[in-house]
Parts: sequence; structure tokens; C-alpha cells
Amino acid sequence: MIRRPTLAVVAEAAGVSLKTASRVLNGEPNVAAATRERVQDAATSLGFRRNAVAADLARGGFSRLVGFITGDLANQFYSALASGIERELREHGLQLLTASSDEDPAREGSLTGELLERRVGALIVTPAGADHSALQAEIAAGLTVVAVDRPAAGMDVDTVVIDNRGGTRAAVDHLLARGHRRIAFVGDEPHLWTYQERSTEFLATMRDAGVPDAERLHRSGAHSVAAARDLVVELFAAPDPPTAVLAANNRVTVGTLQALRDAPGGDDVAVVGFDDFELADLLGITVVAYDAVEMGRRAAELAVARSADPARPVELVVLPTRVVARGSGERPPR
Repeated sequence: MIRRPTLAVVAEAAGVSLKTASRVLNGEPNVAAATRERVQDAATSLGFRRNAVAADLARGGFSRLVGFITGDLANQFYSALASGIERELREHGLQLLTASSDEDPAREGSLTGELLERRVGALIVTPAGADHSALQAEIAAGLTVVAVDRPAAGMDVDTVVIDNRGGTRAAVDHLLARGHRRIAFVGDEPHLWTYQERSTEFLATMRDAGVPDAERLHRSGAHSVAAARDLVVELFAAPDPPTAVLAANNRVTVGTLQALRDAPGGDDVAVVGFDDFELADLLGITVVAYDAVEMGRRAAELAVARSADPARPVELVVLPTRVVARGSGERPPR
């Protein structure tokens, strides 16, 4: 592994003191033009790279790095979140470091430690764990923490979420209005807050509609497309299969479509997916939609505001959802 030259090597090559080399490379004034040129030439020829984080901290400033721990970067939703965060941070001269927890609480904990070791000035996290109270000491020491997509249990921090319950209620009502009663719900891992919100509201809305056995068609554990596909295949192999499916996230929707493609009468089954996804409009998939990029932007905006004013009131931002009808959710029961 090739090691980059240190500041001391640059100073020696330029024939100046370490302090003078530091002042030049940090852009400080009151250095003779000839000396400045000599140091810069030495740094360029040696391939020296300034450690911006160390320089900021050494001068009593703050790190311009912001960490983002996401659930799964392979998921289009999290990519959109990261895009919104990065765009907003860029406007403030900040840079984003992104890592994926794969929805594993233990991995989230280790990634948090690694990002803190890199002296991030703020941490934006999509919580996978059930308790984040261990971060309270870091917050007390000046770390800015923002939760996005889900609240962070054990911490009173700025949070950006969507109206999960309202979106679920609207989706179920959309299917009920078209005559469906045997509506299946297929969701992610039960420990996730978003699953809990959507699952609870699904059962409550079905109960309010007078459907007594909604639990019979209720499934969880669909954390991948393949797992979702297998659960939907199981549902349609049972007696009295559903006439409609509410897929509780974008991966579940894709798995549902794969299962229905091969199921007898699958083309007649109504489908509403939570989360929009690429090609959903071309495929005619009715979805519960919201602006994931704006969600990320608002999270970054809160992080910047909190860093500037640590004493400001904690803020909860709830972004609206809406049902976008494209055809799949408007099929009547057969």
C-alpha cells in the first residue's frame, strides 16, 4: 500500500518550517509569494493531499462530513433518500459519507462507531435497532443526530417520516371501495417501525370496515423480493385466496407481481404497492407515493439547522402520502 507524503515531507522538500507549510496549504495569509509557490510546487510534485477534517478540527472548527446510515442502498427508496440528503448538504459546503446497515441493528451500531471515529459533524440514520439511547452521550458532547424514515427509540431528536398510517388507510379504503374484502397484507420484518405502523393501520382499517378475519391473509418477513414472492405464492395456494394484495414496500410489490405472473387468475388480482418504484407507471401499478428525495432533503436541512443552533426545539416532520391510481389497484374482485 502506497503511503502519501506527510506535511513534514512537503516542508522539508520546500525548505520551510512545518508551520509555514501548514499555513500555505491551509490557505492562510501573510506568506511571501515565492515561499507559497515553492510549498505548493513541492506538494504537487509529491502528491500531497491535505487532511481537511484534521485541519478543520485543529483550528477549532467542525467537521464538514455528515454520516448517513441507510437500510439498504440497493433499494431505490434509500438511494432517493441519499440523493436528497447529498443535494442539500452540498448547498452548505458539506459532504456525505453513506453506509448500509442492511437493517441489522448490530451492524448499525458498529457503523455508528466507525463514523464517529471519522469525526462526522452530524449523523443521519434510518434506525434499524430498537434502542439508540447509547447515542445520548454523543449528543450531549455536541453530535447532531437526525432520524429519517423511522423514529430513533430512546432519543429525542429531529425526525422526518412519512404518513405511514394515512397512506395505508387510503390504500385499504381504495380497495374496499371497489368491493374487495379478501385483502392480503404482505410486509417486511416485524421489528421495523414502518412495518408496525403499516401493519397496525391495515388491521384497524379492515376491522373498521367489518372484515372479521383480516389476520388470515396477513403476512410478514418479506425482506427481499424472493421472500415476498414465496409468501404470495403461499397465500394463493390456500383456500379462499385474496382478491387483492397490499404490498407494504417496493420490494414486496415486485415479489407480488412475480408471484401473480405465474398464479392462475393472477391478472385479475388487484395490487396496491406502498412506495413508488421505477417502471411502476409503465406497468400500471397503483401505489402509495410520496417524495423520498424531499424526505432526505428535509433530514439534511434539520441536521444543518441543529448544528447551527443546538438549543432549537426538536422537530418532527411528517410528509404526506397519496394513492396514485394506475390500473392494478382498480380491478374489481372476481
